[in-house]
Amino acid sequence: MLKIIFHSFFIFFLAIPAVWAAPPEDDSNAADANRNLQGQVNSVSQFSDIKPSDWAFQALQSLVERYGCIAGYPDATYRGNRALSRYEFAAGLNACLDRINELIAAGTNDLVKKEDLAVLQNLQTEFAVELTTLRGRVDTLEAHTATLEGQQFSTTTRLNAQIITAISDTFGNRVGGNRDESRIYFANRGRLNFESSFTGKDLLRVRLEFGNFTNSNGSSQIAAATSTGMTRLNFDYDSNDTLFVPHIRYYFPVGDSLNFVVGPTGIGYTDISTTVTPATIADDGNGVLSLFGSYSPLFRRGGGGAAANWNISKDLILTLGYLASSPNVLSASNGLFDGGYNALAHLAYYGKQGAIGVAYSHGYSPAGVVDIAAGTGSALSNAPFGNNIATSNDIVGAQGFYRFSPNFQIHAWGGYIWANAKNSGLSDISNGRGGTDSVFVNSGDNANVWFGAIGMSFPDVGGRGNLPGILFGIPPRVSNSDVRQDRDNAYHIEAFYRYRLNDNISVTPGFWVILNPENDSRNDTQYVGVIRTTFDF
Repeated sequence: MLKIIFHSFFIFFLAIPAVWAAPPEDDSNAADANRNLQGQVNSVSQFSDIKPSDWAFQALQSLVERYGCIAGYPDATYRGNRALSRYEFAAGLNACLDRINELIAAGTNDLVKKEDLAVLQNLQTEFAVELTTLRGRVDTLEAHTATLEGQQFSTTTRLNAQIITAISDTFGNRVGGNRDESRIYFANRGRLNFESSFTGKDLLRVRLEFGNFTNSNGSSQIAAATSTGMTRLNFDYDSNDTLFVPHIRYYFPVGDSLNFVVGPTGIGYTDISTTVTPATIADDGNGVLSLFGSYSPLFRRGGGGAAANWNISKDLILTLGYLASSPNVLSASNGLFDGGYNALAHLAYYGKQGAIGVAYSHGYSPAGVVDIAAGTGSALSNAPFGNNIATSNDIVGAQGFYRFSPNFQIHAWGGYIWANAKNSGLSDISNGRGGTDSVFVNSGDNANVWFGAIGMSFPDVGGRGNLPGILFGIPPRVSNSDVRQDRDNAYHIEAFYRYRLNDNISVTPGFWVILNPENDSRNDTQYVGVIRTTFDF
C-alpha cells in the first residue's frame, strides 16, 4: 500500500508543468515565501489561484481532501504554474510521507476496510482459473501482435483481394449459324488491390489482375462462341492468367465538400462516380452476373485522367471527369488529348430510401477501337458506322433505385445515344447475323441508340447476406440511322441468387435468356447459365 501511494504522489509531482529550479530572485520577501510553506489545507478551495476549470483541479482535490497531503504558501496560493524548487519538493514530499505513516499506523481504516479486503481475496480465489486463462490469452495476443508488427507488409498499405471462379455454358444455335458451338467451361479471375493512405483521408489503389475468361486475342470466349456480346459475363476479362497492372487510382479530398480522383490507367466512370444502383448489385463478384444487367452501359467507359466530385449539399453530388482512352501511348491518335476520350457530368441525389442520378457523357473513338455501347448490345449498336469510321457519341442517361423495405428494393436505368461519323469511306457494317457488309459511310452520318433495364432484388431473403434478384432489359439497339438500323428489339430476362456461405465466400447461380439476339428475330434464342463462386479477403 505504501508503495502504491508513494508512486501516485511522485507521479503527480512530476506531472506539474515545471522544471527543477532555484527560487526566483525577484526580492527577499518572495524568496522567504518560497522557502516557507504554510500548514496543511483541508479544502482545495482554500487556494485562491485554483479554479475548477484548471487541468489538475481533480488531482489536487483528491490529494487535499482525501489524503490531506498538500500544503500551500502563506498567501493562500498554490502557484501551480511556476517552477518547483528542490526545497519545495522535499517539503511537500515530507508532508505526504508523514501523512502516509499516520494512515498506516491507523490500520488503513480510512482507506480500505477489512471486509473489502476479504471480499477481494475471495474473488481472487474464485476466479483464479479465469484469471490464469485471461493471462495466457493476453500473453498469446502480445506474441501475435509482435509477430504481425515484425512481418507486416506495410504500415500504410493493406491488401484487399477478390477471386472469382465460374462454371458457365450457353444453349442455342450460334447467331447466324445452325448449331450450338459453346461448351461448359471453368474459368477464373483474380484481383489484388493494394490500398495505401498517407493522410488518413486519401487513398492510393494499385491493382494486380489475372484471369482466363478471354481468348488470346482479348475477345470474350462466350461472346465468340455465340457470336453476340449479349451473352457476356460481367467479369469475363483477361487471358492466359497473365499478371498485369490494369488499374492505378488516387483519391484525395480538398476541404469538406470537394475531392479529386486521378489515375493514368484503368480508371472508369465507376471509379470517379457511382452507378446509382443498390449496394453490391453492380459488383462483379457479388451482384448481377451478366455484363449488360449489372449497370447502365453509359458508365462502361474510361481510361486515364482525372475527375472532381463536389458535394453541393449533404445529399447532392456533382461529378465532372475527363478520361483519355490511351493517355500513355505516344503514337498518333493517342495520348491525353489527341486520341479517344470520354467526358462525364453526373448529378446524383441520395435520399434515405434511395437515390437518383442524371448523367451526360461525350466521347470520341478513333477508327479501329469503336465501341460506343461498351460491348453490351448488338454489334451494330457498338459500331453503327463500322469499326473503320471514327465516331463521336453523346449519351444522356438516368438511373436510380428505391428501397421499399429492408428486404425489397427496385432499381432501373436507361439512356439514349447520338452517334456521328467523323470521316467518310467504305466500312464493314454488322448485318445482325454474325457477319458484315461493306457499306460506304459519309462524314456526318448519324445514328441513334437506346437501352434500358429494370430490376428487383431482395436483400437477406433466405439468410443474412443472401441476395436473390430478377432483371428485365432491352440491350442497346440502333433505332434510327443514316446507314443501317437494327431489325428488331432484343430482350434480356435474368434471375440470380447469391448465397452467402460466410463473410468471405459466396456462391451465385444465375440464368438469363436473350430473345432476338443481336436485335434480329432470325437468330435463335440464347440461354446462359452460370455458377459463380467468389472469395473476398
